[in-house]
Amino acid sequence: MSTRSPKQAMDAAVEAGRWAPSVHNTQPWTFSVSEEEIGLKADTARKLAASDVAGRELLISCGAALFTMRTAMRCEGYEPVVRILPDPDRPGLLATIRPGQEAEADETTRLLGGEIQRRHTHRAGFADVPIPDRFVESLVKAAMSEGAKLTPVRAADAVNVLAALTQAAQSVQAQDQRFNLEVIRWARPPGSTRTDGVPAESYPREAAPTAPHFPQRQYSWRQGWGAEGGQEETAIGVVAVMTTRGDGREEWIATGQALQRVLLHASAHGVSAAFHTQALEMDLLREFLRQELFSGEHPQMIMRLGVTFDDRETPRRPLSDVLE
Repeated sequence: MSTRSPKQAMDAAVEAGRWAPSVHNTQPWTFSVSEEEIGLKADTARKLAASDVAGRELLISCGAALFTMRTAMRCEGYEPVVRILPDPDRPGLLATIRPGQEAEADETTRLLGGEIQRRHTHRAGFADVPIPDRFVESLVKAAMSEGAKLTPVRAADAVNVLAALTQAAQSVQAQDQRFNLEVIRWARPPGSTRTDGVPAESYPREAAPTAPHFPQRQYSWRQGWGAEGGQEETAIGVVAVMTTRGDGREEWIATGQALQRVLLHASAHGVSAAFHTQALEMDLLREFLRQELFSGEHPQMIMRLGVTFDDRETPRRPLSDVLE
């Protein structure tokens, strides 16, 4: 039986939710707390107007927050009761979550809960440390349990296609002022005290290219920002793509939950993720990938998984900023 009250479980869930990953570390969520439940809402003011017109990446980010909250509530000894998109008249309310029956957290849940603040996004190559196939398969099962499909991309030709499309999308976006201004909005200069966006200390100043090369966002906007190091990690890691059969709001939230389950499981075993969503932000390239590489399933996230000795942290907004 739990030694914590339902109110303490809800507080722990909200505290944990703000540590979820989000595109550009926008943290596009707010939490409303009543006596009985928590409301997870989309903060549309933080939506990427140029690269995320439909709000797909925003809802994936919020889905990651929802899984984080579920995990924290389980760690507090309560089975979460969740409703997805509970009110058609309130499209900004993505989910409600409340403590249900008391239930002791199992070993896996405690393992995931221990990674909520430790997990962080990587923005460079990986160390030349192989990831066992058996472990990758455990990540595939983790995604499946949340309603998404994680596919390790093993064929060299398919990896080359993904890298080439990422490069093409990055090059096109770099010529578009709307995309550039959006990246600038969420890039933080060295020493910035902002608690959102991507700080200069969270990526290497000159990352060595992987082969094939998966370019990272150009957060430094030619300012020479970034931390020292990053030249010694050049391995590409395991390229993986998360897909769903449908492509609506429910599937995007499910993608976020599956993604966070995968990321926390990976983090618990010393594996980090680097994300490459550039090609998925261009409708023509995303549709090409859906038809040609993923058998009609909708690609939601492109990532690389690997081992890194980078322990740079990413800031989070204080609770007072996200709590209504």
